[in-house]
Amino acid sequence: MTSNDKILSHPGVERVRAALAAAGATPEIVAFEDSTPTAAAAAERLGCEVGAIANSLIFDCDGAPLLVLTSGAHRADVAALARAAGATTVGRATPDFVRTHTGQAIGGVAPVGHPAPVRTLVDVWLAKYDRVWAAAGHPHTVFPTTFDELVRVTGGAPVDVTA
Repeated sequence: MTSNDKILSHPGVERVRAALAAAGATPEIVAFEDSTPTAAAAAERLGCEVGAIANSLIFDCDGAPLLVLTSGAHRADVAALARAAGATTVGRATPDFVRTHTGQAIGGVAPVGHPAPVRTLVDVWLAKYDRVWAAAGHPHTVFPTTFDELVRVTGGAPVDVTA
């Protein structure tokens, strides 16, 4: 078994694969030997624009998890997120909060495959790309999708996450 085979059979990746299949998406998961810790690194590895990378960010939104799928071309603005979520406070989540609510480690948080549904906002800037790439449950994995499919499989709300 190669290291990529081990990564592709990781429990987090299996949960993402199952969630995508259950949602009617084709789970075409790609594994890398090394992690891609930034959107720029992932884009370089995939040969795409950095804006086509869908960063999965978990925020603490009034004590509940909020998943924001944002284009790698810019940063999410917490004030804009709070307005979109109708929340009083939105802040970066701790690694423990992320793992508790997603079952995944920072760097590999996928849009799906969590222990329970997580409220999701999907950055409208991702709609500019025919194909976007999202993490697949492990820091060394990604999968291709589209903006419309991300919205559908996550039940997310399309929003502009910038200021």
